[in-house]
Amino acid sequence: MKYAYPVILYPDDGKIGVTVPDLPGCHTFGDNKTDALFMAKDAIEMWLWYAENERQAIPPPSDVLPLKLGETLTLVAADTDEYRRANDNRAVKKTLSIPSWLNSQAEKANAPFSQILQEGLKSYLHISE
Repeated sequence: MKYAYPVILYPDDGKIGVTVPDLPGCHTFGDNKTDALFMAKDAIEMWLWYAENERQAIPPPSDVLPLKLGETLTLVAADTDEYRRANDNRAVKKTLSIPSWLNSQAEKANAPFSQILQEGLKSYLHISE
């Protein structure tokens, strides 16, 4: 899923603090503005990825947020599909059926079943890494 959330940047002990008001507890920082924006993207994607996995409600982004002196408001785009591909490499056991003759041939050839299934699914879904 693709999202865009407003973030507030603020000075914090020589660094740039970041808060995402719409996502409770979503805070980070960076060494400079560029680093802070990259960290914000990562923090937002992690927060949303967890919420999606736990089937929690995703808060809508705010339209207007009040700012204090020294704060900057900007939007950060996030892609949880991209985040998931990059960070969720847990193995998931799947049970499937194939014809007996095919299984025999594959076992004789010492075929790496899991690897072949992964490659086949990526091809089928048009996913490239």
